[in-house]
Amino acid sequence: MPRPKLTLYLDIVSPFAYMAFHVTQNSPIFKQCDITYIPIFLGGLMKTCNNRPPIEIKNKDKWIETERHRWSTRFNIPMAPKTPSPFPQPTLACQRTLCAIAISHPAKLIPSFTALYTAFWAENTSPIGKPEVFQPLLAKVLGEEVAAEMVKKGGEAEAKGLLSKNTEDAFQAGAFGLPYFVAEDGEGRKEGFWGFDHLAAVIEALGLERGEGGVGFRAML
Repeated sequence: MPRPKLTLYLDIVSPFAYMAFHVTQNSPIFKQCDITYIPIFLGGLMKTCNNRPPIEIKNKDKWIETERHRWSTRFNIPMAPKTPSPFPQPTLACQRTLCAIAISHPAKLIPSFTALYTAFWAENTSPIGKPEVFQPLLAKVLGEEVAAEMVKKGGEAEAKGLLSKNTEDAFQAGAFGLPYFVAEDGEGRKEGFWGFDHLAAVIEALGLERGEGGVGFRAML
């Protein structure tokens, strides 16, 4: 039977997308499936859905802050005490550069996500969407010359087009916010899930063995 497949749509600006990325990268449970990480532009997705930024909704802004710390603590995810300032921040250039990396250096996409997410959400490096900030971070993964090239290519038609396509694909898959997962089990059955707090349901849809899972997954049950 084919291995289960998980597609995870991401934007650096989302703390919950960061947590989903971190857990799927580090939990042994997800070693049982093949994972594809896809950079999208959350601002574009929200506009397509006519969705409001959660931070603009009274009480939800406070709830998001509570949830960010609650889940990062339970899953032992590195998380800075304070939200990056200002927040939210534009990430268009950053996401386009990730698309350029996906095109030219796909093996470096995951470590590039890791570098940017860690800097932004664990270390409060801001403003993450400006090339003068994110290029040096990528240089640690790609080398200075390649990082500069990827930033340049991020401003070109191919990377811009891929980001637009990825964002539209996420919308067509059912996404209206992040993280958004598409789980495909070994028999080819697909289900979409929104939100970090649906990770346990994602595991079930994929047909993965949970084992102990840890305190984080037990809190989701």
